[in-house]
Amino acid sequence: MPQPVIAHYHAHIYYAPLSSRGRAERLRERVAEAFPQAKLGRWHDELVGPHPQSMFQIAFPAEILAGVVPWLMLNRDGLIVLLHPETGDDLADHTTHAAWFGAVLPLRLEALAAHQ
Repeated sequence: MPQPVIAHYHAHIYYAPLSSRGRAERLRERVAEAFPQAKLGRWHDELVGPHPQSMFQIAFPAEILAGVVPWLMLNRDGLIVLLHPETGDDLADHTTHAAWFGAVLPLRLEALAAHQ
């Protein structure tokens, strides 16, 4: 079976609105500066999709993965990060194909099943 082509990746940066949003804001600013080709998603203080905490998304092309991954590992400032490819299979992308920096959070997978 051919491997899916990965054109993009998403990194979801989780934060708590009252206690760690400031760290998330600083990280977001630093990502924008370090990786101008990345697209920064909206702030989601309310739960959205399969995500169990407030978060914002960083979408970036596969070509910069080798730079983004170690940068996030070293600069996430204690925030939890979910990194996954975009293969077209949302469930597999958020589970089987995913990598976590920090704790592994239980995703709300029923939100993905509704879109399959």
